Amino acid sequence: MVRISVKKITVTAVIAALYASMTLVGFSAAFGPIQLRFSEVLCILPFFIPCSVPGLFLGCLIANLVSPYGIIDIVAGSMATLIAALMTMYIGRGKKDSTIVKALACFPPVLVNAIVIGGVIAWASTSGGEAFWHSFAVFGLQVGIGQFVVMYFIGLPMMLYLPKSQLFSLLSVNS
Repeated sequence: MVRISVKKITVTAVIAALYASMTLVGFSAAFGPIQLRFSEVLCILPFFIPCSVPGLFLGCLIANLVSPYGIIDIVAGSMATLIAALMTMYIGRGKKDSTIVKALACFPPVLVNAIVIGGVIAWASTSGGEAFWHSFAVFGLQVGIGQFVVMYFIGLPMMLYLPKSQLFSLLSVNS
């Protein structure tokens, strides 16, 4: 029998609500070929709190319901966040106090979103063929740069600070 604690469910729900609301508040910057989705900074959480993965996925799914790219972004975009969160969680199984490991943990959201969301935007913007591949390269680079800014200029400093904060002890859940 699987026991799910109320604390884990609460943490999952709060993270989902935070992700969705942060994305929707910054709507104009959260969707499009040049995007700064500040909610993606929450993708650092699986490094420390594995039970945050479902919350990130659900929050992204909720936010993507209003995506201008439709069902493909709802499915593929949400899956990209899930995959990146799982990769970050896996990296977090290693040495948590290493700055290099924390910097490495910021990379999955950059890479996965550059590929997946770059592809989603290219698919929605072209009729296929060579135009798709050219658009994919451009949009993937643009999305990757936006993700890099969020993850390394905001996410990495948060990863270094978070374990020292009192909030972290409240969020910590044995997952």
